[in-house]
Amino acid sequence: MVAVIGVLGGVVGCGAGWLGRWVLGSVRRGVVVPRPWCELAVGVAWAWVALRVAAGMPWWWAAVPLLLGWVGVLLAVCDVRAYRLPDVFTLPAYPVAAVLVGVAAVHRPGTWSGALVGALLLGGVYLLVRVLLPEAMGPGDVKLAGVLGLVVGAVSVGAVLVVMVVAALGTLAAASWRGRGAVPHGPVVLVPAWLVTAVAPGW
Repeated sequence: MVAVIGVLGGVVGCGAGWLGRWVLGSVRRGVVVPRPWCELAVGVAWAWVALRVAAGMPWWWAAVPLLLGWVGVLLAVCDVRAYRLPDVFTLPAYPVAAVLVGVAAVHRPGTWSGALVGALLLGGVYLLVRVLLPEAMGPGDVKLAGVLGLVVGAVSVGAVLVVMVVAALGTLAAASWRGRGAVPHGPVVLVPAWLVTAVAPGW
């Protein structure tokens, strides 16, 4: 039964990935993505969340890693291919994430305090880097940081610090490997943020 749930989650995720790939190619400042990268990535992410739900992840939290898995894949692909994180994805994520955190807060008191601290911490640090070293941090990264801090902080503020360290190390490793040129930061912060929301909660 658990395997069936995982397969169903993967199939639905592939459909969501197909839709996301279509959206990416249709919106202003989007990108054209060849098949089947979005389908596979979202399918794997949603299959994992489905398995976690089958293993006991609360329904009121599952929507968070599902949303982040979908939007995160689209943003990561866009950042890798075009070095930008479009507002059409980052800005609407704020009210949606706030609603989902609000639902979680009904079932888990204290969620809002961690979420707000996380948003201020991650968003504030990224904004500071943008102000002091504008060539090292794009405006899209700053906009994304706030919403990631919100959902990761809902898990724990400590997890926000871990995501920050992992993202910084990932960017340094990517820059060292490439040797020169710009390095997209979006994927290296999106992946650990999603992992926190999809793996860490034991509620």
